[in-house]
Amino acid sequence: MTIQKQENSGALLALGPVMVDVHGLELTAHERQRLMHPSVGAVILFARNYQSRAQVSSLIADIKALRTPALLIAVDQEGGRVQRFQDEFTRLPAAQSFGDHWNADRQAAPVLAYQSALTMASELLAVGVDFSFAPVFDVTSKGSEVIGDRCFHSNPNAATELLGAYIDGMHAAGMVAIAKHFPGHGGVSGDSHHCLPKDNRCLDDIRSHDLIPYRELVDEIQGVMTAHVLFDQCDVDIPTYSSYWLQGVLREEVGFEGVVFSDDLTMQGAIDASEGPGSIVESAQRAIYAGCDMVLVCNKPELADELLEGLVFEPNEVLSAKLSRLVASP
Repeated sequence: MTIQKQENSGALLALGPVMVDVHGLELTAHERQRLMHPSVGAVILFARNYQSRAQVSSLIADIKALRTPALLIAVDQEGGRVQRFQDEFTRLPAAQSFGDHWNADRQAAPVLAYQSALTMASELLAVGVDFSFAPVFDVTSKGSEVIGDRCFHSNPNAATELLGAYIDGMHAAGMVAIAKHFPGHGGVSGDSHHCLPKDNRCLDDIRSHDLIPYRELVDEIQGVMTAHVLFDQCDVDIPTYSSYWLQGVLREEVGFEGVVFSDDLTMQGAIDASEGPGSIVESAQRAIYAGCDMVLVCNKPELADELLEGLVFEPNEVLSAKLSRLVASP
């Protein structure tokens, strides 16, 4: 069943498969128009969208008043060097700090991870954010400039223990958990924001290392974000564009039933992995066909408009209901 678009504020309009961003502290007229497009389902906020708790609460309320069901609101609030909202928010430690504590005191470290997650989630929910793209499930096996101290531990079993405690803290606050970056970004040194990293490990090596947290915690996570990393011994496509990874490994082998997000399709890793000089529309369509429920297009408003103009998508309540399950519990 399709929910028809209406022009009034709070229009009944199913959530679509595209997550976009906005430029500043308030919505512009064009952004309001963009957010009313039937293919939009969520908005991701960045540091540029934050001035104070009162301001961001107002911005979020303005976005959510546009449609019913309300557009989802997401942010990257991991802690450490990835924390978009800082002033008037608790400064959160990097994930590696919990691993360091685990090495010294295995009993205390999960408690610290739980408390940090509870704080993070509670503060975001209080201003209207639905979820943070957290925690990072990546388990480092070599120096990684993009992951680094965002990883909980280089030992996958220790990482799993800490991740479980962190997720418990998020859930205790009422927030869903989004694991990233499937199947793992910790085995490469390159940053997929700027290049297409290549990981030449075989699937058995990845299963015995990177996939351990996913298998052990699959029933605790409600979302997964893909990695723009080429695992050339496993498939010719990056996970974002790969039914092998998203359907065969994530859905069938791991048993994940929640929402799959692409990482930002404007990142260089996604661009380099495209077939030829493909458009953003072709990239998004490939990701959706491969198994992504929602695709991100960030920091390129002209590409967001191009995607929304050209994407072949029929609004439907099945996807909308699936996405709505990510809304914070009361």
